[in-house]
Amino acid sequence: MGVATSGIAESPVAIVIDDDAAVRDALEELLNSVGIDTISFSSGQEVLDATLPDRPSCLVLDVRMPGLSGLDLQNLLASKGIRTPIVFLTGHGDIAMSVEAMKAGAVDFLTKPVRDQTFLDAVSTAIATDVARRAASTASRNSVALYETLTPREREVLKLVVSGAMNKQIASDLGISEITVKLHRSNMMKKMNARSISHLINVWHSFPADIR
Repeated sequence: MGVATSGIAESPVAIVIDDDAAVRDALEELLNSVGIDTISFSSGQEVLDATLPDRPSCLVLDVRMPGLSGLDLQNLLASKGIRTPIVFLTGHGDIAMSVEAMKAGAVDFLTKPVRDQTFLDAVSTAIATDVARRAASTASRNSVALYETLTPREREVLKLVVSGAMNKQIASDLGISEITVKLHRSNMMKKMNARSISHLINVWHSFPADIR
């Protein structure tokens, strides 16, 4: 297993899975040359048995390997809720494999030999996708934490506000005065750090289904 370390906790890492040691070494060297750390595995089972780093990352995955195929590993990771973006790199691909991989969420499906820059561009896109996913997940967790500070009444007001209800309708629905609605609404907006109703709506749609 080859590991390059930069000393930066959130530096990106490419996780290379290929049963050919020479291919792993070459990919590691190329990725390290542009500042992307690498971790390598020779099989899909090794990946499943490992604890993957909690950093912006992507998988560089061969299709045909002893044991689990790359497509099998893709499906298993998805079933475990692991959504690390995948770039397939294979010498044995065909259109059907490519379609299956992309439908299952792969960022790219490349066939060997491939230009270094084409490969690096695909990895960069995959890592950027993971950075965005992780940022959205963190923002959602933070918003849920803010939601949990709301009183039951403020939560009711929030749901009605994001549904488009005006203060008068909210007052009628909840059986309270408009002045009380305005007070709850103001407190709710402050607690949620909502800059506007459109911002609040965006936050609302980032919530898990059990809250919405």
